[in-house]
Amino acid sequence: MENLLRKIALLTLGAVSAGCAGVHTNTGENLTPPVEDPYLFEPNDGESVAALRGSFIVPENRSDPNSRDITLHYVKFPSTSENPGAPIVYLAGGPGGSGVNTARGRRFPLFMALREVADVIAFDQRGTNWSNDLPECKTQISYPLDQPLEANAPEQLYEQAAAECLEKWSEADFDLTGYNTLESARDLDDLRVHLGAKKINLWSISYGTHLALAAVKIMDNRIDRIVMTGAEGLHQTVKLPARTDEFFGRVQDAIDQDPAAKAIYPDIASLMRRVQAKLDADPVTVEIEGPDGAPVTLFYGKTDMQMITSFAIADPSNTARILSLYLAIDAGQYQPAAPLIYRFLRSGTIEFSPMSTAMDIASGISDERLALVEKQAETSLVGSFLNFPMPHLKDAFGDLDLGEEFRSLPKSKTPTLLLTGTLDGRTYPNSQTEAVAGFSDVTQVMVKNAGHNLFMSSPEVSERIIEFFHGNAARAEPIVLPLPDFKPQQ
Repeated sequence: MENLLRKIALLTLGAVSAGCAGVHTNTGENLTPPVEDPYLFEPNDGESVAALRGSFIVPENRSDPNSRDITLHYVKFPSTSENPGAPIVYLAGGPGGSGVNTARGRRFPLFMALREVADVIAFDQRGTNWSNDLPECKTQISYPLDQPLEANAPEQLYEQAAAECLEKWSEADFDLTGYNTLESARDLDDLRVHLGAKKINLWSISYGTHLALAAVKIMDNRIDRIVMTGAEGLHQTVKLPARTDEFFGRVQDAIDQDPAAKAIYPDIASLMRRVQAKLDADPVTVEIEGPDGAPVTLFYGKTDMQMITSFAIADPSNTARILSLYLAIDAGQYQPAAPLIYRFLRSGTIEFSPMSTAMDIASGISDERLALVEKQAETSLVGSFLNFPMPHLKDAFGDLDLGEEFRSLPKSKTPTLLLTGTLDGRTYPNSQTEAVAGFSDVTQVMVKNAGHNLFMSSPEVSERIIEFFHGNAARAEPIVLPLPDFKPQQ
């Protein structure tokens, strides 16, 4: 089959112009078909499929008349329908995720299934993957191995690293102020024009929903339907620490449904606070094996555990692993947590991606919300680290903040399906409801026991999405997944 697809792609290539260059589009409709090259798409696990690869050109910064142009890329999976609907554009999370790379992974079957509705576009947003020509910044700053991270050390180190990157980037040939969600939303309208479509559908997750919400403000009447999961409101780049604590309450409720798990974890909040207090009073020293096989001596304490916890609770399987580390430390076993802390916090130097850094800082945070976050962080189980290094670096790269008008609640009549995991440790159910409070035609479906990455958690999730994009009314009944196993794995 793969050889046949390669032959099809090569034969088609002879009939299509070899160039991938797009047109500079802003408004109106493109009456000519886009120039797209045959492309044999190879997923990480599965059979290759014949697709098309296309691109279009946009200004890097539309507010600058002298802005350079950048080229944005996508893969199109042509519809199998005789009467396809509006193209479905996938918006990856992050910020910094790649639509093309996402399509190569576990969600590939859903990309393929959606072809029965319309063309499916795996879009690489500006500054990501194929649409990225920006210089990464690997600094000389690293976390120390010979001492635990005290409460303010991460912020101080990141501020030093940010200053180093700002100096490097100021000499590079790109405009950091062009990398914000508002510009990306305008890119979506230009993509629509490039595709020759009156409307597009948006299929989004996490930061991708943040982009979808911004697109509503730019092109609401040119969006047909929206699917979101893990919705992040335009004012919610920085999550509220108190809601993270509420999340752990929902995890406890799930644990309590399994008598064996409840016997191990009768009170996870108390367990976490006990371990953090223990590490705060007496940080530990552990020897582990480094990447080259040589021994590494690592000191870690409370801040390390808060940071690792905040990074690893998006989905129930990872939450279970984090809880097992707390359980081990509570029993005096410090070794199990050390490799994870070393890998994610202490190995190598601090790095910044221009796109993901600028996007979050530009979406920003209001003074009022910042004060609330700082107050809640004083007693929260994860402190202020859920969105680290935001809001800690909100002013570190100059004046990028888009302001309160950008963060204001979007309003829309566009039919919207919002899928919400009840055990999502990144974007929380009540926050997701607030994110779409200005939508008059939204159906929020609770996916019980699901986490943040829920698209492939159940065949019923895919069925609901396909039905909705077919134009059917969204079904609001909850989707119930099996109870996660929170017991420590042997």
